[in-house]
Amino acid sequence: MGTPPSTSRAAHRADSRRSRHAGGRAPTFAATMHALEEIASTGGRVSVCVTDLDRGSDLVMGDAFVTLPIAQLGVVPLLIETSAAMEAGRLEATGSVKRPPAEQHISAGVWRHFATSELAVCDLAVLTAALGDPLATNALIDLVGLDPVRERIDQLGLTRTALLDRVRENRGPDDAPHLALSTTRDLTTLFSALANGRAVSASVSAQVIGWLGLNADLGLAAAATGADPLAHGGAADQLLLVNKTGRDHGIRAEAGVLAGSRTGVAYAMIVQFTEETPLDRLRVHDAFRVLGADLMEAVY
Repeated sequence: MGTPPSTSRAAHRADSRRSRHAGGRAPTFAATMHALEEIASTGGRVSVCVTDLDRGSDLVMGDAFVTLPIAQLGVVPLLIETSAAMEAGRLEATGSVKRPPAEQHISAGVWRHFATSELAVCDLAVLTAALGDPLATNALIDLVGLDPVRERIDQLGLTRTALLDRVRENRGPDDAPHLALSTTRDLTTLFSALANGRAVSASVSAQVIGWLGLNADLGLAAAATGADPLAHGGAADQLLLVNKTGRDHGIRAEAGVLAGSRTGVAYAMIVQFTEETPLDRLRVHDAFRVLGADLMEAVY
């Protein structure tokens, strides 16, 4: 598992950032807003929010209170509840969990290719955070339960966020229409709490940050960092990147924390669009990368 940034290093980065606030120019995110306006003009639903981690002020907001589907990004509260249950002694981190049955007909993910059909709880959290593995996610949901996750979401003060269901490759009329829903305001609130050690406790926040720091999907906004998908955010790096993405047909979402020499931000963007050709999703991906470029200009 990845090691989350130590308290002393995080504090040093915060002090360094504060010293640069006074003379720095304020980011505008004009390019991001223009890119989202173009998507909205073709019928897409868009939402964005970026918050300064040190000051708590909003740098940009666009339909930040609109509830939209977020796909696998919705597992972050599940990871928080998993870590909280470990801390409270309700879950054993090294306890063995069996792989969900093959009849779920899930073709994505990597666990289905493993020789072993049992993994430790902490390994399930790593696969869920780093790769969005659907079988690992479902195993965690079965173990932790949706109701405790919903209670945790309420305790975190997220008023428009919900993990609705298990991961399903095909959703029928009796299934929830989406895996998860949220707003970009809720997501920046959530990632700000994690980054500042306020999600349940400092140790739970650090554990979840450590898991999410392993995320290998840097193909949306995080692509602008140029970071190595399998090795980013190390102690010697000038960049702190922790993110989670959500991808489904006609849905792209990303939220995270990005910190550089100038400042640190919590960010979130969700786009729901009509996906008929590969060009449709490429246009959406381009908008995320515009956000990533604006974020990099803001933190450096």
